[in-house]
Amino acid sequence: MAIELHTLDGGAGDGLPLVVIHGLLGSADNWRSHLRGWQQVRRTLAVDLRNHGRSPHAEGMGYDAMADDVLATLDRLGIERCHLLGHSMGGKVAMTLARENPERVASLVVADIAPVAYGHGHDAIFAALRAVEAVAPENRREVDGIMAEHVPERAVRLFLATNLVRGEGAMRWRVGLDEIEADYEAIRGEPQGDAPYAGPSLVIRGSRSNYVTDAMLPALREVLPEAALVTLEAGHWLHAEQPEAFQAAVNDFIARVEGAARD
Repeated sequence: MAIELHTLDGGAGDGLPLVVIHGLLGSADNWRSHLRGWQQVRRTLAVDLRNHGRSPHAEGMGYDAMADDVLATLDRLGIERCHLLGHSMGGKVAMTLARENPERVASLVVADIAPVAYGHGHDAIFAALRAVEAVAPENRREVDGIMAEHVPERAVRLFLATNLVRGEGAMRWRVGLDEIEADYEAIRGEPQGDAPYAGPSLVIRGSRSNYVTDAMLPALREVLPEAALVTLEAGHWLHAEQPEAFQAAVNDFIARVEGAARD
C-alpha cells in the first residue's frame, strides 16, 4: 500500500513539472535552495520518501514500494507527466519509476548513483545514529560530539544533523531508523524494473565520488541507453558542493528535452 508522502511544492510555468527525490537519510529540505531556483520557471516539488523527513514511517524500503509512493503522490497532485530527478538512493527510486512507468516521465536526471548493488557503506553512520539515540542528548553540540566518535567527517555529521528534531526534552531522529536498517539490503541493491528507460536521461557524477565509476558505465547504459554523462568536480553530494554547476547541467538538459519536444 502506497504511503502519502510529504512534499515541498511550488512554482508555475509553461513547462512540465520537475520532481526531486532525495537520497538515503536526506529529505526534501536539503533541496530548498535548488527548489527556489527551479520554481521561478516551472512547478517544482521535492518529496520526503517513506521513513524520511516529514513522511510516515513504514516497513519496507524496496525500490518498487518507494517508486509506488512517488507515483501515488504524482496522482494525488494531478501530475500526469514530469521531469524526474533523483540523487543517490533517490536516483534508484527514479530509475525504477521511469522503467516501470515510462509514460509518466518526460526525462530522467540521475545524480551520482548507478543501477548496481553497492557494499555496506553506512555501518559507521548507523552506529553514530544509534549512539545518539541511546544517550538522548539535549542539544546539537552534544549530538555532534557523540557522532564524531563514529563519523570523523564534519560535513557528513552536519548532513545527518538535518534529521534532528526536539521531542520530550531531548534531541531525536525523525527518520525511521528501525525500518531503514531492517531493509538496508534492498537499499544497497539494484533498482527495479525489467526494461530499460529509453527516454532522454542525464547522469551527473562527482569526480571525487566512487558511486559512478567508469567500470559501472556498461551497466548504466543497459538501464539508461540514451544517457548523457556530466562529471562535476565534486564528491557524492555534488548538488551541495557545486550548486551552480549542478543546476546549470539540469537546466540545460531539460531545455534541450523540451526544445526537442516542440520541434
